[in-house]
Amino acid sequence: MNPLPEDMENTLTGSQSSHASVRDVHSINPTQLMARIESYEGREKKGISDVRRTFCLFVTFDLLFVTLLWIIELNVNGGIENTLEKEVVQYDYYSSYFDIFLLAVFRFKVLILAYAVCRLRHWWAIALTTAVTSAFLLAKVILSKLFSQGAFGYVLPIISFILAWIETWFLDFKVLPQEAEEENRLLIVQDASERAALIPGGLSDGQFYSPPESEAGSENEAEEKQDSEKPLLEL
Repeated sequence: MNPLPEDMENTLTGSQSSHASVRDVHSINPTQLMARIESYEGREKKGISDVRRTFCLFVTFDLLFVTLLWIIELNVNGGIENTLEKEVVQYDYYSSYFDIFLLAVFRFKVLILAYAVCRLRHWWAIALTTAVTSAFLLAKVILSKLFSQGAFGYVLPIISFILAWIETWFLDFKVLPQEAEEENRLLIVQDASERAALIPGGLSDGQFYSPPESEAGSENEAEEKQDSEKPLLEL
């Protein structure tokens, strides 16, 4: 057998595989990367991430829940008007629940201002509110006479303490890490987009020039046929 056709076939196969590899390199589509970048930028334009919005809703729930419990306590202990005057106008640190309500208002204002309005990405604000809440509640439980006033003497301090620490956990383990991860993803996608922009766009098959097949092989085959026919003619 003539090895020339096999060599030509191997050469054509190698050229096709090299063309395929080049096509794979140039098949990087910057449009998809730009779509991802636009999606991340769209989140930034919204002004606040979904997980941060959930945190702000929980802070609002904290204020409303403590307010509801305090109103129930006012209504249970002799009517809202009389008890409200007793706890607010005639405020007594050792027996009033009004300061626990103010503590919830303090947490709400500081956290909403820090993480919704200013959009901080640090834990110092939540650390401040949690430290103040914990210290105040511990001092009030130790020094006051809330336990002698019924179930609300236990419920309001415990609920306020738990909600403050849930807010701390949620911000430190959910909000800040998730936003940092999304920011890192955005940087990675932007870097990949910049690299893809340096590579020409996906090349079409028409852009690859395939030279016509050489006729050397066919000429050699014709000469070999003529050489093989000469002995027959001589016979």
